[in-house]
Amino acid sequence: MSNIKIQLRGVGRTFVARDGSRVQALRDVNMEIADEVGLDGGDIGEFRVILGPSGCGKSTVLRAIAGLDVPDLGDVLVNGRKVTGPGAERGMVFQKYTSFAWLTVSQNIAYGLDLKGTPEAEKQKIVSHLIEATGLRGFENAYPRTLSGGMQQRVAIARTLAVRPQVILMDEPFGALDAQTRNDMQDLLMRMWAESAATVLFVTHDVAEAVYLADRIYIMSSRPGTIIEEIHVPFPRPREESIKHSTAFEQLEEHVLARLRSAAGHGQVRVTV
Repeated sequence: MSNIKIQLRGVGRTFVARDGSRVQALRDVNMEIADEVGLDGGDIGEFRVILGPSGCGKSTVLRAIAGLDVPDLGDVLVNGRKVTGPGAERGMVFQKYTSFAWLTVSQNIAYGLDLKGTPEAEKQKIVSHLIEATGLRGFENAYPRTLSGGMQQRVAIARTLAVRPQVILMDEPFGALDAQTRNDMQDLLMRMWAESAATVLFVTHDVAEAVYLADRIYIMSSRPGTIIEEIHVPFPRPREESIKHSTAFEQLEEHVLARLRSAAGHGQVRVTV
């Protein structure tokens, strides 16, 4: 049985602008993501990052895999089946906070479980575990408007993990956060991902974030976006934040940045410390 989780084969996407002109966002995007096999024989998803200049089509790739957008050319497959729309095996976290304003933290996390008809005792166990794991204890009955941006993203991540998707798609989820909160959220995400064993595909244009989080990095060119290189990140897990100051980390960061600069066009990339 194949352990290939996600495949993109010759994917292209063109949009029509308001003035009637055609804008090619993606051109011949090819990607293959396979699970690793754990010591117990079970599948373990990798953490992959798509990195590229702003406007290169990173989010369009993610939306195509999520089933929220349909390519003009090529195929998108998850678990060997063509994607024709959203599915329960895929969960998505956006940059913009997406909690339901009329629901409490606990109710937001439980939302997908309610839709699935999860028995009450099991639902409460899952919600309680995720509240503890994401540092939201004490805020169970709070509403999103009372929470900071970082806490709202914790809720969004917990809500996505609650339904145990095989694939987690994340579209610059930490882009609006301050530097310290961003670092905290990166570490939280890695802990939660290690527990879930899901495949994560994470979009960013922040070089340091990509190198710190990823098992592999896909470098995209400027529009029309295509994948120009796949880079293996050699650092073992679990990772400590101190690795960001190591020579090996800085060297890999410089290599990635050089590749981005060679194909960035008029887009922008970001380097943080």
